[in-house]
Amino acid sequence: MPSFWEWKIKLSSLLLLLSFQTSAQEESPVIEDFKNKKVLYLDMGYNSAPFTMNSPINGNNTTLKYKNNFKTLLGIGFAYKWFHLRVGFPVFGYVKDIEKWGESNQFDLGLSFSMKKFFFDADFKTVQGYALQNYAALDSNFISSNTTHLRTPNLGTTNFSLNSWYFHDQDFKMAALRGKQAHYNALVHTWYIKGSFNLFGVENNSQPIVPEVISDVSSAQTQASSLSAIDVGIIPGYAYVNRIKNWQISGWLGLGGVIQSKFYSADETRGFLGLAPRYDIRLLGGYSNKKFFAFLVTEFDNKSIRFTELRYNLNSYSIKLLGGIRFGK
Repeated sequence: MPSFWEWKIKLSSLLLLLSFQTSAQEESPVIEDFKNKKVLYLDMGYNSAPFTMNSPINGNNTTLKYKNNFKTLLGIGFAYKWFHLRVGFPVFGYVKDIEKWGESNQFDLGLSFSMKKFFFDADFKTVQGYALQNYAALDSNFISSNTTHLRTPNLGTTNFSLNSWYFHDQDFKMAALRGKQAHYNALVHTWYIKGSFNLFGVENNSQPIVPEVISDVSSAQTQASSLSAIDVGIIPGYAYVNRIKNWQISGWLGLGGVIQSKFYSADETRGFLGLAPRYDIRLLGGYSNKKFFAFLVTEFDNKSIRFTELRYNLNSYSIKLLGGIRFGK
């Protein structure tokens, strides 16, 4: 039977081993946090917000494609501890030919923060100025020497969203997923639940959204000058993050639905209650170490309003290059 001193030596060795393992875990956490470092970054990309209208035209259900003409956006940001400020402004000219597609004015304001296992995101976006793609194929009387598209400068979309994500895994943090003030050191994946509240619509300054020349004049819905909706719903999904040799890829995918109160305005405003599908997609990938980071970021958003004879689908997306440096201790 081991003596007292042998037991003491074995116990000391065990405590030393446990201490070493705990120390190693503390030095190599799942998330490496840089909130005590100053972060300066730039991002450049664009936001596109095309939408479609499904409407009866000449006895057939036709999909009308409306496209906005956007500019490249440059953002300059600074983050330190709890403070985070980003200023964005357009650079260069419009991406598409103004003579063919017209001009679009865009406004975007966002706020986001985390609280324990929850991440909250509020976003307000507007786009003013669209062009109806290949309108000449629908209206034989349309004459233009420069374009086949119908420019509609008064047509605009509005989108306000308030969302919250609950991530089941406590190691899934939005700051590390976005990669500015933290990054991951290991694989993390989890299911999540997103709660969503949205107020959105499209309006054409009291004129029909679908041009009167091609619309069904016997239908009040196809003569609508505005469509709007308020909805609330739950979207379950799956989130994934992995980082291998300073290369990190992350994102999530969710599918669900919302309860929707929807309205259209023609000679009068009418409202209905219904259901609408919704998806949730965000992807990010790039390189990150203690001193700098560079990522390609993509986000997708979809909104829809459906009536008996008219359907509105907004499928906006953004893509940008993000790069920055971390300095300080």
